[in-house]
Amino acid sequence: IRVPWLHHDVPAINLNLHTPPRADMRRPASFQSAAPLTRYHPLQLVLIFISIIASARGFRPPTGFGTTTTFLSTPCSSGLSSTLCRPDIMMHLRRSRPIEERVRLFAEIRRGGDQQCDHKHQILQRKQKTQLQAQISDSDEESSSSSSLTEILLIVLPLLLIYISNQWSRYSISYLVDFGTSSSISPYEAMNVDLSFTQSQYGLLASTAFTVLFAISSLFAGNLADRYDRKLLTLGSCAVWTLATLATSQAHSYNEVLAARVIMGGACAFAVPAAYTLIAEKVSKDKLALSNSIYGSGVYLGGALSSLSLLLDESVGWRGTLGAIGAFGVISAATAGLLLPADGDRAVKRVGEDTDSSTSKETEENSLVQNTQQILSIPRVQFLFLASFLRFCSGLMIGVWAAPYYKQAFPDNASEYAVVNAFIVGAMGMSSGILGGYIADGLGTWIKEAKDESSGAVSNIVRGYFDEQSIPLLLPIVGSSLAIPAWYLTTHTGASDDAFKLAMFWLAVEYLVAECWFGPTIAVLQSTVGDTRRGTAQGLFVLTGAVGNLAPTLLGWIYGNQITGDSAASSSSSSEVLANLLGWGVCTGYFLSAIFFAVSVRASGDSMERSSKQI
Repeated sequence: IRVPWLHHDVPAINLNLHTPPRADMRRPASFQSAAPLTRYHPLQLVLIFISIIASARGFRPPTGFGTTTTFLSTPCSSGLSSTLCRPDIMMHLRRSRPIEERVRLFAEIRRGGDQQCDHKHQILQRKQKTQLQAQISDSDEESSSSSSLTEILLIVLPLLLIYISNQWSRYSISYLVDFGTSSSISPYEAMNVDLSFTQSQYGLLASTAFTVLFAISSLFAGNLADRYDRKLLTLGSCAVWTLATLATSQAHSYNEVLAARVIMGGACAFAVPAAYTLIAEKVSKDKLALSNSIYGSGVYLGGALSSLSLLLDESVGWRGTLGAIGAFGVISAATAGLLLPADGDRAVKRVGEDTDSSTSKETEENSLVQNTQQILSIPRVQFLFLASFLRFCSGLMIGVWAAPYYKQAFPDNASEYAVVNAFIVGAMGMSSGILGGYIADGLGTWIKEAKDESSGAVSNIVRGYFDEQSIPLLLPIVGSSLAIPAWYLTTHTGASDDAFKLAMFWLAVEYLVAECWFGPTIAVLQSTVGDTRRGTAQGLFVLTGAVGNLAPTLLGWIYGNQITGDSAASSSSSSEVLANLLGWGVCTGYFLSAIFFAVSVRASGDSMERSSKQI
């Protein structure tokens, strides 16, 4: 039996128990360096028998029986304490030492072996967990690889219905106020006249009040979407904002409306992260941008219904309009509850995730703070959030202040504006969003297939600047750039007879080119952060939009101060002030967002943690 204690790059002793072979037996090569038994000290022989007994008790089971049996592998390569590799330890083995010291060395080695076994057991557990997650991922990929348009719609449409209710409840307030100077404005139709609040208070009500709890909830909504039943999160949040809408319809003071808006903001934050992570899990990657765009079209359909609220306001007043919106929310929640597929398969994934959840390291990795830090450590995500924030600022300024502006600038076309704006927001916005997602998916397929092909100069430039993951960002870059002149022209049409038609024409162009950004941006964000942090990343994205609500609040404060400072301001001068503020504010946001979207394309898509591991 050979017992190689240490046979690495440093001198080591080999204890060999060997009987010289008979003359008729061929000597194995492994015996060439073996020494006769008589060359060993009696204490060394005791050490050999102790090693045999330790092996029999399971310390390091022999790999086999035969001419040579390895009792211990190299300590340096097996994970044992590095102190056993020191030359002074090996000298103890060479010289005659008391048996107690040799037994102590054996005990130390055995403890190291137990630690090695525990370490290997932990590695095996992590390997089994990785295999389980891979099997789940493969099964999800197999099921999503065959996603057809019908399967996509079965997932997206129930969520879309909830999202329409979300946006209609949120933006309807913009169409239920009138800050004109005409004496014919009725408290029955204008909320601000009935409850007596100013332009500055309206800016606070429409944006910041909604944002307060919305921003706080967004920090937790994404993390909850990564862990719990997203169907229940979606239906529960819809129920809360519907109740807040109904409460607003019965309010008799500004403070009551303010409180209802705060509650509504907190509830609305939970729907979007749950929906986008559910879509990303159920839909194949080659259809992800399109699916996100279809769901994102709820912004435009909800905005179109908000615009039509002008007509509903004329018929049933602002209170009746909010009651109708609340009823739509009840119907949406009930319909989605029946049609939306169950989210129970997440329990299987949580079992795999909780395999070694007793360790604090795993708990820490799954924490909200840890996920947030890792997401924000990715340079591409940093610039993507900054660009999205600026883009949100422009869009929210339009959403909050466009309706009051057009009602002041074209008071004789209020009913016509309600119908035309509903068509523009619904049809043009939805078409732009879905077309943007479809083009983004096509660009991803094109750049993947054309990597090794030679083509024209423009194609080579595009492929040199973009990669397969970042190519969807071409849509928000181009869209934000083209939206700058279109929006400026819609707010500066002059005083011609066709001013209203020109304004609506350029508004349609603006929606058609600008609203293609949402689906591609979400697709790039989700593909960059990875599968396990999509919900948290989506929550941070929603939080970015929540902070963007400060833009319309700031615009309302500036607008109110300029109007109040001019006591002789007429309706026309008031609309001109608002046109200038909207024109320059929105266009500046578009310009800066296009720049930072372009910067995010060239930024690294790896987190600091991932980069350090690679190094």
